[in-house]
Amino acid sequence: MPLSHLQGVKLPASADFHVHLRDGPMMELVTPTIRQGGVNTVFVMPNLVPPITTVDHALDYKKRLQAIEPNVNYLMSLYLHESITPETIIEAKQRGITGVKSYPAGVTTNSSSGVVDYTSFYPVFAEMERQGLILNLHGEAPSKGDITVLSAEERFLPILAELHAKFPKLRIILEHCTTAAAIEAVKKCGPTVAGTITAHHLSIIIDSWAGDPFCFCKPVAKTPADRDALLRAAASGNPKFFFGSDSAPHPSASKRGGEKIAAGVFTQPYTTQVVLDSFEQAIENGVLKDEDITPEIVEGFMSKFGRAFYGIGEEQKEFITLEKKGEKIAEILKSDHTDVVPFRKTQDTWTVTWS
Repeated sequence: MPLSHLQGVKLPASADFHVHLRDGPMMELVTPTIRQGGVNTVFVMPNLVPPITTVDHALDYKKRLQAIEPNVNYLMSLYLHESITPETIIEAKQRGITGVKSYPAGVTTNSSSGVVDYTSFYPVFAEMERQGLILNLHGEAPSKGDITVLSAEERFLPILAELHAKFPKLRIILEHCTTAAAIEAVKKCGPTVAGTITAHHLSIIIDSWAGDPFCFCKPVAKTPADRDALLRAAASGNPKFFFGSDSAPHPSASKRGGEKIAAGVFTQPYTTQVVLDSFEQAIENGVLKDEDITPEIVEGFMSKFGRAFYGIGEEQKEFITLEKKGEKIAEILKSDHTDVVPFRKTQDTWTVTWS
C-alpha cells in the first residue's frame, strides 16, 4: 500500500491558507468540519455578499465563526475594492487583519466587485508592504477575447511579475496554482512570493470537471502535465509552496444545474486526507515515488511552510495522527436549511485523529 510508512504517524496540525466558510446556514454547516480535516488554522476568504471591505465587517464575521467553532485560529482578510484605502490598511494591521484578497472582476463566485486595474491600487499595495499585510491573488485574467478558462491563469502571470517587481518586499501569494507555468512563475520570484495548491488540483484534470460538476471550480483543473507539476511542487520540500484548500461549498442543487453551475469544490472535512489520497494516486501513477512522501514533506506542505510565510509560527501546539483504516468520505452533509456534497464522495480515504 502506498504511504504505509505514514500509518500511525503523528504530525503538527494542518493549516489551510484558503477557505470559504460562507455565511448563514452554509457557514453553520461547514465551519464545524474544519477540525475534522486535521486543520486548526484557516485563512478566511472575504467574498461574501456584500464583500468584506471594512475591518469592522471582518471582525464581526470572525466573532460569528468563533461562536460556531472556537477551537480554530481564523485569519481574516479584506476584499480588494475601490473603497479600500491606505488608511484602511493601517487600521487593518492595528486590529489584527492578516491579508487582502484580490479577485479580478467577474472571474469566480462573488467576484463581481473585483479589480479592473491594478495600478489604481498601488498606494494600497505600498501601505500593505509597509504594514506587513499579505496580498492574496486569485491569479486569472477575465475571460474575453482569446482568453478562456484554460488560459486565464497563464495570461495573468505577467501581473504577478509586475507586482513583485514594483513591491519587492510585499508578501504575495498566487493562490490555487493550476499550471506548470504558475509553479515556474512563483519559483522565479523572490522569497516574498509563494503559491498555494489545493487538495483537489493534486488529482483532477480537465476531463474530471468536464464530466462532473462537483469537480468544477475556478481556476479549472488543467492537463495531466500541469497536475503532475503541482504534485512535484507539493512534494518538493520547497517552502514557496504550501496548502490552501480553496474549499468552496455550494448547495447541491446549484452544482447540479440550472442557469449556471456554481464554481467550487468542497473538501473542508477531508483536507489533509484528500492530499494524502492524491499523493497515493500519484505514486500509483508513477508521478511520485513512495519514498518521496516523508512525514517531513507532509508537515512542510500542510503546516510548516504556510505558517512560516504568514509569520504565525506554531501558536497552537496541537497534533494529528494519520491512519488508513477504511474510512469513507460522506455522500452529503445536510442541515435543516442547506446541504453540500464533498469532493470524492463515498470514496475511501485516510483517517485523521487529534492526538
